[in-house]
Formats: sequence, structure tokens, C-alpha cells
Amino acid sequence: MDRNTVTGLLLIGIILVGFNFFFLVPNEQEMNEARRVEDSIKTSKVNPLPSDSLKIEEVLTADTLESITTVTDTNIFYVIENNLIKVNLSSKGGRVYSVELKNQKTWDGRPLILYDGEKSSFGFNFFVGNSSISTSNVFFTTQDVSTVVSASDSTQFTFRYTFAEDKYIEYIYKLKDNQYELKYDILLVGMNALIPRNNNYLNLVWEAELNQLEKDIRYERSYTTAYYQYTNGEVDYLSESKDVSEKLITPVKWISFKQHFFSSILIADNQFSNGDISTVADLSKPTLKKLSADMAFEYKGNDRELIGMKFYFGPNHYNTLKSFDLGFEQQVKLGWGPLKWINKYAVIPIFNFLNQFGLGFGIIILILTIILKVAMLPLTYRSYISQAKMRALKPEMDEIKAKVGDDDPTKLQQEYLKLYKAAGVNPLGGCLPLLLQMPFLIAFFYFFPASFELRQEGFLWVKDLSTYDSIWDFGYVPIINVIYGDHVSLMCILMTISTLIYTWMNNKISGVTGQMKYLGYIMPIMFLGFLNSFAAGLNYYYLCANLITFAQQAIIRNFVNDDAIHRQIEANKKRPNANKKSSFQIRLEEMAKKRGIKMPPPPDKKKR
Repeated sequence: MDRNTVTGLLLIGIILVGFNFFFLVPNEQEMNEARRVEDSIKTSKVNPLPSDSLKIEEVLTADTLESITTVTDTNIFYVIENNLIKVNLSSKGGRVYSVELKNQKTWDGRPLILYDGEKSSFGFNFFVGNSSISTSNVFFTTQDVSTVVSASDSTQFTFRYTFAEDKYIEYIYKLKDNQYELKYDILLVGMNALIPRNNNYLNLVWEAELNQLEKDIRYERSYTTAYYQYTNGEVDYLSESKDVSEKLITPVKWISFKQHFFSSILIADNQFSNGDISTVADLSKPTLKKLSADMAFEYKGNDRELIGMKFYFGPNHYNTLKSFDLGFEQQVKLGWGPLKWINKYAVIPIFNFLNQFGLGFGIIILILTIILKVAMLPLTYRSYISQAKMRALKPEMDEIKAKVGDDDPTKLQQEYLKLYKAAGVNPLGGCLPLLLQMPFLIAFFYFFPASFELRQEGFLWVKDLSTYDSIWDFGYVPIINVIYGDHVSLMCILMTISTLIYTWMNNKISGVTGQMKYLGYIMPIMFLGFLNSFAAGLNYYYLCANLITFAQQAIIRNFVNDDAIHRQIEANKKRPNANKKSSFQIRLEEMAKKRGIKMPPPPDKKKR
């Protein structure tokens, strides 16, 4: 590798290390509560499906809106489920209490509870007369029973909270088989007689403290935040690296509490008029973050008014999210600009095509790497030829450097350009394949850590390709943990060793000497610390890429004759226009003249 190539690689390494520090290391500032919900009380801490009695304070009676009474009631849990999700509904608040994804497990094999009732709240806040009411604190009744949905069937479950016989609130849940979507409608009957006429909005307060589901809580936390979509289709999100709150002053279509591989999304049939959302991380807790949304719904004051919504409780699988045609798939981080296009239009289609054959994901990654390397083979061959030509010119370049010296880099570069021109060599030819492959390397850097398909998929000794593989967890060590982590990833070590071997081979092919010979070894060492905690699938891809490159270079070497290349260079020098100045050389001379540098006389053609 030449000086420019090594300098570029070093800059890329610095950028990646900076990305790791600023975006993956969480902010350790003091975590404070983002907002206070009016007249709310803590959700009672009960185990799933208990039957203990709980008290509700200050519930309005049907007889008068001015007197406040205390009512004792029983919190009853109901279950509606299909083949994908199991939803626990609570009579207190009439809300979704918890959601289990039936075909998924946490990293340590426990049932995956995506939405935990003990750490969440959900309800409407509004005024009835001169008193405020929060539906999350009142008990609803129902005539329905727990149901299992199967065989393309569907079910409906209704909760009701009654103020009077003709004045009540109903929550209507609908679940179909083989869907992650739960329909949720709010029916207000006769409430226009109770809710003040000047109350044009109902406030929906949704809060959830999200549990750790993946192996590396720090890494999972870096992917956890709130996403939302404006009604014009634009998707935005809160910062993943720091605590933040944002006031939404324009309508939004949906709000998502997004984790690394799973999301809880609330979608309005119409829109949320405005609201506030926030994300807070408390590093002293074993949870990821607390996400909050306080949103306003337009209330028209009709005698019978229906507000429609839907929940999505499921994986951040790109095609699954895309099927809703609501921009959910933008939560899957595929990179920016061209990187996103590569993943969206090339990598994902190939990945899905190979996946339909039932191949293991380790084999799929290998085939994906081979496809990319074969596509780049013509450029790799040209790169090898270019490096061989530069190696043949190395003795003459050393003579020029000894003659001109290092005091005048402009003159030295000009003499090099003359030699390149005469020999018919492009000094940048060896860099072209690297530059063209770099977008793919960076695109995969985004794709593999965000790919739900790799979650809990094993290969060889790796149990989960979506997270790091560890052969030794050595615990907390000051400084080492910040730079390297608390474990040793075998796949990362193998990737680093293969990269060091690749650097050695590349130096040998290009003929680089001196300090430049050793600078190329710095990048693999930097990547050893940076990629140690990244997905094993990503390190495995880089390992495969290096091994295939070794094979390609071994094959190409058998078809390239260095002596023939040297003879071709000498023949090129004898061409009539060998010393004709290129446009770049002309511009270089003009720049030198402006700086007052005396140019050397043209070569004597007779002496040649």
C-alpha cells in the first residue's frame, strides 16, 4: 500500500473509533424523570395473572360528578393469543398489561416479554366536570373470556367503564391469527354530556421501561429509542446516545418504542394531533431506557365517538415491517445514502433469496461474500497488475528520489509522473478496487448488527451471530473495558489475524518499504478493539472476505509473469509519445511556476 492508501485507512479507523465512543458508549450523566403525568399513580406491582384485590381512590360515581368516593375492586387478568403473540389484558385500566412473543426467547433462554405491565402504564387523561380522571387507574368490566385464536380465525375482547347506563367508555381489542398486530378501538358513548364542551382533545399517556432482551445491554441500549412518523410520511427518532425530550407540534401517524430487534408501535387510524416524547436511561437499573409519550387526540364531542388505533408488538424484521407500508422498516438502520441503497436493493434481496433454501446463516454469509468477491474479481485482477507494475518501477523510483531528494516534493512528484507516463502505469490503479469495495464493507457494517435474521442463529462455535462470541469473559478491568471490552471474541481475533496476513501479503506485492511497511499493521489492531463487541456475523464476513482474497491472489499470481510486465514497461518507454505531458502534469507545472519553482529542462530526444 502507498502512503495515501495507508493515510486513508487510518482516517477511516479514527472515524470508526469516534463513532464507537460517541454513539455506542452511553451518557453517564445523572438520569432524571422526563415528565410528570397529571393525577397518575404507580401501577400496582403484581405477578402475571394474579387475583388480589386492589383499591382505587377518587373514582367518580354515576350519580354525581362532584362527589368523590373510594371503591374497592378486583384486578382480573385475561389472555388473548394467537400463534405469534400472547397478550395479557388487565381490568385495571382496561389496558394491555404485557405481551409475550411466543416464538422468541431472550438471550438467556427466558420467555420474551416485550411489553412488561409492571414497568409500563397506558391510559387517557381528561376532565369530567371539574375533576380529572385517568383511565389507567380505574377498573373496567367485561363479559368476555380469555381466548386462543387459531386457524385464520379472529377474536374481539371488550372492556367497559360505566359512568351511567348511557354514558360509558369501551376499549375494544381485536386479534387475528398469524399477526403481530392488535386492533385497539376506544368507543365513547354519551361522554359529551360529561366532558366539558371546551375540551377538544383527550390526552393519551404511554410509558414503558424496557427490559434487556439481548446479551450486551450496553449495545442493545445504543439501539433503543423512540421513533415516530409525521403524517407527511417523514420518519424521525430521538437520540440513541443521550437523554432527550421533544415536543411534537405537528401531527404524527405512529409512535414506536423501539429496541434493538423488537418494537412496540402504536398507530393511529387518523393521527395524533401533537404531544411530547422522551427517552431516559438510568444506568443504575438493569433496564434499557424509559420511553414516554404524552399525545393528544382530537375529540369532537359527539354522542357516540370512535377513536381507532392499532398496536404492533413484534420483531424489527425488515420485510415484516415494510409490509405495513407505513415506514416502520426505517427503524432498521441500514446506513445512510449509498450504503442504505446497497443494503436495501442488493444485500437484503440476495440474503432473502438464499434464505429460502434453508441454508444455515453461516453458509449464507459465505455465499454472499463469494458473490461480492466474484463481482469484484476483474477489478482485483487489474489492481494486482497495477501493483506488479509499481513494483517493477520501484528501482527507478528510488533512483529518482536519490537524485532529487526530499526537499522539493513537488519536483519529486513531477519526476514520478513522468516515469508513470512513460511506463504506461496508473499509480492509482491499485486503489480502485479498495475504493469500490469500501461502500460494501461499510454497508455490511450496518447490515449484520441490525439483521433480525441472525438473532440467535448459530454457526460453528458461535451461538448467536447477531452478537459477539466470547471464549473468555474476564470481567471488569479499568481502561481495558473501555478500549476492548470485558471478553475475548474468537471470531474477532481470527478476523484480525487474517487482516494482518492480508496486510503482509499486500506489502509484499506492492513492494512498500520503510515506515509505510509497518503503518498498515496499525489498522487491524485498532479494529481488534473496535469490533470485539460487534456482531459475530460481521467479523465472520470480514474473515471470509480476507480468506477469499488470499485465494484470489494465489490464483492471479499463477497467471501473472513479472518479467513479462517489466518487458512491457520497457516497451512502453520507447513509444513516440511516451514523454508527452498529461493534463495533470501540465497543471502540476503551472502550480510549481506560481510558487517560483524552476522546472527541469525536457529530456534530450537524441540522447534517448
